[in-house]
Amino acid sequence: MPELSLDARTTALVVIDLQKGIAGMPTMPNTAADVIARSAKLATRIRERKGLVVLVHVDAGPNGELFPRPITDIERPRLTPTPEWSDFVTEMTPQAGDVVVTKHQPGAFFGTDLEIQLRRRGIQTIVLCGISTNVGVEATARVGFEYGYNLVFASDAMAARDAELHTTSVTKFFPTIGRVRTTDEILAAL
Repeated sequence: MPELSLDARTTALVVIDLQKGIAGMPTMPNTAADVIARSAKLATRIRERKGLVVLVHVDAGPNGELFPRPITDIERPRLTPTPEWSDFVTEMTPQAGDVVVTKHQPGAFFGTDLEIQLRRRGIQTIVLCGISTNVGVEATARVGFEYGYNLVFASDAMAARDAELHTTSVTKFFPTIGRVRTTDEILAAL
């Protein structure tokens, strides 16, 4: 595996859905607490190096009506979010210079200003972390890849509802569109 080197000035850390309603649910293979702690370390380092931190959260609407509901073979659980469901966890409280993106679907690009926020700042590389690996992270990564961004995945700073879904994304798909590294490897590269 080639050594990783990142220029923080052209790198954005995009943190997916580390919000109270999502981080409060069970995750695998990494606990939500571990994902949050590792993501916070990455955010601190990026900010220290004058990189960009993008905090993404999903707003499904008061009764979940803003989340897509096409006909599927396996229906996703319906949401009845509490008022604080979309609030960031304390460790991911936005700080001066951070960009906050509110989405209404799994991916962070569709229907948001994420692309313009990144392009206008000259971002070339996106480091991705958050919950869940196979939904929000993967949906964002697919579009980021199509836009031509270099992608780096913090494999131990993400989790899913099912360990197999996480592992499949991290070992089978992510290496075909970017570079998969641990939090410590990414911190060292910055």
